[in-house]
Amino acid sequence: MNNDRSLDTEKLASKLETITTTVYDAVESCQKNSIAILALLRQLEQLHREIRDGAFQETLPENRQQLYSLLKDIEAEGGWPYIERMKLQAFLANLQPEDSTEEKLTVDC
Repeated sequence: MNNDRSLDTEKLASKLETITTTVYDAVESCQKNSIAILALLRQLEQLHREIRDGAFQETLPENRQQLYSLLKDIEAEGGWPYIERMKLQAFLANLQPEDSTEEKLTVDC
């Protein structure tokens, strides 16, 4: 039984490595194309949502022991998975002013 679990873990690790390599290859092929990289990020977010709302929801614990085991694993392995979105201020920090005398926008009322 323990051998089967070890094999399953190895298979999963191998699949995750393949996924990681594929994603990095896609990023490299999108180099310097922010629209393409944004599409990639959107796809990853969509996959995250589908897995969380589908397969993960179906495997949630049905008793206290299973819940304890899941929470223990979450704590030990780095917390809850989360895809963070870039904050607008960080996004805007990458913009360089077009003119050294940066004009401020004013609104006439």
